[in-house]
Amino acid sequence: MTQAIPYLGFDGNCAEAMRYYERVLGLGAKLELMVSGADTPMAEQIPQGQRHRIMHARLGFADGSQIYAGDAPANVPYGGMKGITLTMNYPTVAEAERVFKALADGGNVTMSLQPAFWAEKFAMLTDRFGTPWIINANLRDDYRK
Repeated sequence: MTQAIPYLGFDGNCAEAMRYYERVLGLGAKLELMVSGADTPMAEQIPQGQRHRIMHARLGFADGSQIYAGDAPANVPYGGMKGITLTMNYPTVAEAERVFKALADGGNVTMSLQPAFWAEKFAMLTDRFGTPWIINANLRDDYRK
């Protein structure tokens, strides 16, 4: 099955971010895989102090969608996340508010939860890990998949 899967890049804090997302995103989020450099056949080729960095992580959701992530290699300059915003659609305003509040903690809110023509509520923020998010609550019928 062909899927479009976002792959998030971090600078040494991938494990922390993905564990956090597993706890706060809801929708059946489960951290299915987390592989550090030390866990790979390449471990001896990676400097000792960098083996903890995550080479690949997979967060799965109850609907079968996924988010992949990893840390940038230590010898590659990390430029931050650019050109992507993850959108999460929640069935209720209460769940969207809970997730928005958790992701906003230590982050930067661009737009607070407010009514939108496509959803009962909508918000935008960048979390403390540098991931940009759009949070939708109760999409209107014309905007559901």
